[in-house]
Amino acid sequence: MVAIGDTAPDFEALDHSGAKFRLSSTRGSPVVLYFYPKADTPGCTIEAKGFREVFPQYQAKHVKIIGVSTDDCPAQQAFRDKYGLPFPLVADHDRKVAQLYDVLRPTGTARRVTFLLDASGKVVEIVDSSSPDEHLARARARFLTN
Repeated sequence: MVAIGDTAPDFEALDHSGAKFRLSSTRGSPVVLYFYPKADTPGCTIEAKGFREVFPQYQAKHVKIIGVSTDDCPAQQAFRDKYGLPFPLVADHDRKVAQLYDVLRPTGTARRVTFLLDASGKVVEIVDSSSPDEHLARARARFLTN
């Protein structure tokens, strides 16, 4: 798995709308890159809504939030629309991004893992927990408390 101190591997994949998204396009801003198992499931909804609720605070600090799951573009778009999510959701339907970050489960879905990146793209913290609340709390502590 990608480790603290590593530069986050760049990737290009389609987002919820079918547009190309490239992680390197976020350089210059800190990033919350969070992988989640499946759109519109209980834990994933808690996590997404948790990021949505404080999104203006992340924006004020120029922090980008990017969600990634192995769902396809229509599922990501439906999830985003249903909950009014203001950040991109990457559709890693071919599982290449999850494999690149070594977060792919044998079931073919991503584990709930969050990579917190500094503005240069270096990994400064990794949250590897099934609890969405822990991901939300650690991202807030890292980026919103100073």
